[in-house]
Amino acid sequence: MSVTAEVKTGLQTRTHVEGSRRKPSRWRTFKKGIAPWLFISPYIILFLTFTLFPLLFSIFLSFQEWNPVAGLSGMKFVGFYNYTLALTDPWLWKSLYNTVWLAIASGVPQHLIAIPVAYLLVAAVRSGLRHIYTATMFIPFITSTVAIALIFYTIYSSNTGILNQMLVGLSTVPVIGALFSWVPDAMPIRWLSSSALIKPAIAFVVVWKYTGFNIVIYSAGFLTVPKDLYDAAKVDGCNAWQQFWHVALPMIRPFVFFALTLTIIGNLQLFEEPFILTAGDSGGVAQSGLTASYYLYLVGWEWLEMGAAAAISWILFLFIAIATSVHFYFNGRKGLEGHR
Repeated sequence: MSVTAEVKTGLQTRTHVEGSRRKPSRWRTFKKGIAPWLFISPYIILFLTFTLFPLLFSIFLSFQEWNPVAGLSGMKFVGFYNYTLALTDPWLWKSLYNTVWLAIASGVPQHLIAIPVAYLLVAAVRSGLRHIYTATMFIPFITSTVAIALIFYTIYSSNTGILNQMLVGLSTVPVIGALFSWVPDAMPIRWLSSSALIKPAIAFVVVWKYTGFNIVIYSAGFLTVPKDLYDAAKVDGCNAWQQFWHVALPMIRPFVFFALTLTIIGNLQLFEEPFILTAGDSGGVAQSGLTASYYLYLVGWEWLEMGAAAAISWILFLFIAIATSVHFYFNGRKGLEGHR
């Protein structure tokens, strides 16, 4: 082969290779353009089916009067009537009051207990034991809420509950019996049948279940505090309390902000605890244990007024959004920035 023929053949080969590079194959086009969407399509399908569609349908349903027994053909457009009816219903305002009461009574103690306990676990307990203690305190959070509520339902029993039996036993102890001298006259204490006691009883169950979760969050926060800061505080003459209050606590502001946000959102949606502890009796005596989520359940599934239930759900959503926004307004900047 001549030199000219070899050069021509080489040019043709290079042109063919460059042409193949300029024109990607259909398989490459498929992999780059379509394959990624196929991989995430299960999530997209699930999101559209179980999130976006129910969300849009609930908005549509809030303007309808509908009994699900009648089928979809039984829908009747009523405009803002469901919202007007809900906002003028005393049970809704009663449930919102109970919800706020329980959110505060069960939310504040969680953090007042979790913060010092987490600090002591990090500062005074060896890592091996700390993990065991933290895991033990975390168990109530991962336990079924229904199971916990049922256990406390038996504990709160008026006649056979261990709580009343323990109070009677304490009243007979020689040293501290004087503090419980009122117990025999008050028996049986009806923890779940008294309008004055039912909310504290529910709040205690919520505190018992979620305090361990907050302990885990705050323990992680305290572990991020550099030891050099403690050493510098000791050099400056700070005692243990001052190290906690002026060094450790300001450094975990982002963790406090995060935990408070979860508590606000979660406690304003309480349902299982009041539902089980009141035995599904519309919130117990005088609806003292009726929360907004519980009232929503009654309207939708007991009274079969799905349109009104959808309207109440959006009212509750707006209520939670306002409460969270207020929290973000007052604590967001300090909580997100931390101590600087």
